[in-house]
Amino acid sequence: MDLKDIKAIIDLMRKNSICEFELEKEGFKIRLKRGPNGSNAGAQADEQVGANAGIGQFPPSQPVQPMVQPPRPSQPPEIEIKSPMIGTFYRAPSPEAEPYVDVGSEVNPDTVVCIIEAMKVMNEIRAEVHGVVTQVLVENGKPVEFGQPLFKIRPTE
Repeated sequence: MDLKDIKAIIDLMRKNSICEFELEKEGFKIRLKRGPNGSNAGAQADEQVGANAGIGQFPPSQPVQPMVQPPRPSQPPEIEIKSPMIGTFYRAPSPEAEPYVDVGSEVNPDTVVCIIEAMKVMNEIRAEVHGVVTQVLVENGKPVEFGQPLFKIRPTE
């Protein structure tokens, strides 16, 4: 990256009221940061292969307006129900029956969510958590591997 490219980034930062910019690729890292009054609080470029190069302060420009983002409600991460064995995945106890669970179904640790057939034995798979099914990740009747995610659950407790 040469000085012309850096100046173009600085110009874009000024025009778009961007407070901070960072780029890292192939042993080169640059970080540009503007202060609250619109001036540059500091900039640095590092070539991780060897030398450190400092870049001078930028002249002040129009004041930077802070970007306000609404707070995100903190939700616990989704939990995956994984296959405990190799076999064939079935969503229902028989071809005519309704699936054990669908997206939106509430489950508890004892809820059967599917069956995995292994060596002609039907193994009921339980949720083992309290939550709501957010995704069914495997198609009915398809083979599954050990540890393969089958469902995603949003925990409720």
